[in-house]
Amino acid sequence: QVQLVESGGGLVQAGGSLRLSCAASGLTFSRYDMGWFRQAPGKEREFVAAISRSGHNYADSVKGRFTISRDNAKNLLYLQMNSLKPDDTAVYYCAATPAQGMAVIPDRYDYWGQGTQVTVSS
Repeated sequence: QVQLVESGGGLVQAGGSLRLSCAASGLTFSRYDMGWFRQAPGKEREFVAAISRSGHNYADSVKGRFTISRDNAKNLLYLQMNSLKPDDTAVYYCAATPAQGMAVIPDRYDYWGQGTQVTVSS
């Protein structure tokens, strides 16, 4: 049974930083592309970042501010978020897919965590 569990969300002032973690179990973690998505109230779930065995991909809105990384030995996925803005407020989800290509579409991902709330105050 695949489980993805996010942690690290919280309330932060604009300009601050947070690091999200996602603990994965029940899958061969290193073989999966991993992604971070977010969903704000009243909006669709949107792509934030993805990482494969050899590369990463970012949404234009977070490039230069967010960094995705993974520790395959510990089955952990991270999202370092710097220079946070109020527009970054959302529930953040990690997701896993066996498909290669660092997909940006939620439907390409097979497994999802329960989400962690990030709130950025102005």
